[in-house]
Amino acid sequence: MLTISTRPGRTFMGRLAKGDDLLQALEKLCQEQKITLGEVRALGAVTGAQVGFYNQAERKYYFLEFDQPLEILALVGNISLKDGKPMVHAHVTLADAAGRAFGGHLAAGTPVFACEFAIFEYLADQVLARQNDPETGLMLWPPATTK
Repeated sequence: MLTISTRPGRTFMGRLAKGDDLLQALEKLCQEQKITLGEVRALGAVTGAQVGFYNQAERKYYFLEFDQPLEILALVGNISLKDGKPMVHAHVTLADAAGRAFGGHLAAGTPVFACEFAIFEYLADQVLARQNDPETGLMLWPPATTK
């Protein structure tokens, strides 16, 4: 198990612009503010969505595309480094006009209709940088080091 000790940093709350790409806009804010470790939450609505599901057996993401207005019931994620840059890893639960909910791994290609977010920065003496995990095929935080 990997754990690191963190302490609170800055908190950002705001609204994304209509038409922004949800994932790209959150990552851009993290890059501009130099947030390298943190947590993100959001709610609102999108005009369409791209969400992914990781097929564990095939080690491949499959993406669903929704071309309709949807409510963001919940977006939760974390912020860490990938290839030296802040990366937002988020999952989203969405609902259609009939109240049916679905979700998955948030992907680029999800245009904002209205979105309010909160980003909580964490400070730590260690860096969490994603790396390829051969056991899963995913870009994950490193495993615990054994001593």
